[in-house]
Amino acid sequence: MKKPNYVIPYGTQWIEAGEIAKVVDVLESDWLSPGPQLDKFELAFAKYCGSEFAVAFSSGTAALHGAMFAAGVKSGDEGVTSSFSWVASANCIKYQDGTPIFCDIDSETMNMSPRSLESVLSLKTKVIVPVHFAGVPCPMREINQLASKVGSIVVEDAAHALGSSYEGEKIGNCKYSDMTCFSFHPVKIITTGEGGMVTTNNPTYRDALLRFRTQGVIRNNENIFPDEGPWYFEMDDLGFNYRMTNFQAAIGIEQLNRIEDFLSRRQEIRNEYDIALKDLYAITIPTVPKDCVSSYHLYVIRLDLKHLIYGQKEIFGRLREKGLGVQVHYPPIHLQPYYRRTFGYGSGQLPETEKTYARVISLPIFPKMSRWEVEYVVDVVKSVVNEASR
Repeated sequence: MKKPNYVIPYGTQWIEAGEIAKVVDVLESDWLSPGPQLDKFELAFAKYCGSEFAVAFSSGTAALHGAMFAAGVKSGDEGVTSSFSWVASANCIKYQDGTPIFCDIDSETMNMSPRSLESVLSLKTKVIVPVHFAGVPCPMREINQLASKVGSIVVEDAAHALGSSYEGEKIGNCKYSDMTCFSFHPVKIITTGEGGMVTTNNPTYRDALLRFRTQGVIRNNENIFPDEGPWYFEMDDLGFNYRMTNFQAAIGIEQLNRIEDFLSRRQEIRNEYDIALKDLYAITIPTVPKDCVSSYHLYVIRLDLKHLIYGQKEIFGRLREKGLGVQVHYPPIHLQPYYRRTFGYGSGQLPETEKTYARVISLPIFPKMSRWEVEYVVDVVKSVVNEASR
């Protein structure tokens, strides 16, 4: 097939007239910063996930930071997460002056390994942050049981997993966790441009999240004393300006209305990839545990390097040369210069994470992909892998 005159990205947003019209409505209204659309978005999101509450933030990273605040992470506390993730999964712990601790991953799901998690837990473990990599849910029942043994709070990093299910229930219902964090970056399942959300069933956490995103300020609260007048407010905690705007929330509502179509199309593309690529012996296609449904935020193939004459970098380059905007998710957090320098992490400490990183490539998958683009991706992957196979 002829190479396109553009790069097919690994992921991108899908904005249509409905979202644009809602933004125009908000821009012509009296509310640009937080307003009525934000309340509606939070209520709709909580209903979709099956949680009691949802609190919106300006980004997925801000949502994680807010969850660490609500969990009470402080100096002397440890937080355990996966190194096979975007840096925010660990940074949020450090933002609250906690110490990030990494556990290894399961080689099949690329998610947090309960066995490795258990080996690093201690009475200092204030919080556990399992990352649902690529949209595949972590083994939350086991993680919750391990957390209970040391009294840890569980905060799911579900940036990839909006629409995913575990044991027949939506990620975000917080059945096996205290809070769940989502991202609405343009490549995610739905987008608000930038944005994030925390779901929880705990009203104390909900209140802490609301304070934190508004610089710790509270108003019209029975705990304010003395009440100096209707203008009066108090800053009860050190918070941040992490609020979502009213027009972002309007986009979010429209995107949430389309989520089932988005998820259905991702599943269609996944099925086409699975059928077309399953017989390539030099790669392994993604696997999903039987008790899980993945949102397929990413479609990650793993290279079987012993069957290839080229390494990851060379194959990645050849795919890019042919117009595929492939990506590698992710360089391990514990090997980043900051974590090496600050905490003394280094190579060899998380063998499964490091081995997996050296052989993964994410293929394009997003709802707006045309049939031709899917077929082109398949043809290119087959061609490049077959040429590189021993």
